[in-house]
Amino acid sequence: MRDVLERLVEWWRAGESVAVGTVVATFESAPRPPGAVMLVGPDGEAVGSVSGGCVEGAVYQLGEEILESGEPVLQRYGVSDESAFAVGLTCGGIIDIFVERVDRTSYPWLDEVAADIDAGRPVAVATVVAHPDSARLGRRLVVRPVDEAVAGAPSMGTPSDAPSAGGAGGTSAGTVGSLGSERADDAVADDARGLLAAGRTETLEYGPDGQRRGEGMRVFVSSYAPVPRLLVFGAIDFAAAVAKLGAFLGYRVTVCDARGVFATASRFPSADEVVVDWPHRYLSAEAAAGRIDGRTVICVLTHDPKFDVPLLEVALRLPELGYIGAMGSRRTHDDRLKRLREAGLTETEIARLASPIGLDLGARTPEETAVSIAAEIIALRWGGAGTRLTTHPGPIHH
Repeated sequence: MRDVLERLVEWWRAGESVAVGTVVATFESAPRPPGAVMLVGPDGEAVGSVSGGCVEGAVYQLGEEILESGEPVLQRYGVSDESAFAVGLTCGGIIDIFVERVDRTSYPWLDEVAADIDAGRPVAVATVVAHPDSARLGRRLVVRPVDEAVAGAPSMGTPSDAPSAGGAGGTSAGTVGSLGSERADDAVADDARGLLAAGRTETLEYGPDGQRRGEGMRVFVSSYAPVPRLLVFGAIDFAAAVAKLGAFLGYRVTVCDARGVFATASRFPSADEVVVDWPHRYLSAEAAAGRIDGRTVICVLTHDPKFDVPLLEVALRLPELGYIGAMGSRRTHDDRLKRLREAGLTETEIARLASPIGLDLGARTPEETAVSIAAEIIALRWGGAGTRLTTHPGPIHH
């Protein structure tokens, strides 16, 4: 969507209607990922691509029809469809494309969503793309992190020309619009925030009224946020396991160590990048460049004072970090705290440090330790207690 957003907003502001075709699901060797968009403008102009050329003609024709009818359609193109061969989808993949008409009435919050995207503020848009009740197709829920909504980020209040059906004003902090029921809104908003935190765009399946066990309602959640970062300091075997699990959880993983003989791409195949630099110098440079935010996770695995104390001096004084954990024994931890206090850190700053790192899972191997670390990160992100659910009487989701 980002590559066509400016043109879409231009038409929207001019009061025009635009057909928007969005790839909402892909299978096998599909040419474009979910979230790829093609526009059919009011003057017949085509902008963007959903298949790299394979089915653009068919989507264009469908878009023109929907501009007239206003009825959204979920269309599948794939090798099993005779029509797919006719329009040229011969790559062997299957794609689901949702085509809808967008204008100031159907999408009254587009301007605010575009402003969030331009400013780099995280926002997710959930759209009903399949439902037994055709009246709920195209329903939309705009979701933002609750903490940002509460903190006073620009409001996405209901414009005077917004649709009134289904609670257009939103059901909770950080949401606006509705998918047709409060139950559906709550379930999807919760899941959308999880996808947004991970920087992922996906199609989710629910029962017709948002039931988590069921099928019939498919909701496409488009996330607009940079992928969160996991910075692993210390090129050791535990770091390889943490990097692998971090990549699985959706983080962009960086492994950093001052020792070039250990910090190599071949030792850390799951990392997006491996950096040879002094950890404290690298973190300071990343912070100065604006590449650190509140979702950034730092794992200090060196347990060597000459590396981790200067690094933690920098990390614990950065207000925007989401998690700072350091590996080491109780003795190492006590020595580290002493050195940090001698370096002038306050008790409030030191209290941000998760050390010894991880939850008490009884972990022994690097892989088990990585699970322990990941569990603590997840628990702190979502407010979990880290206890066994079988002994916990409260809600599963926080």
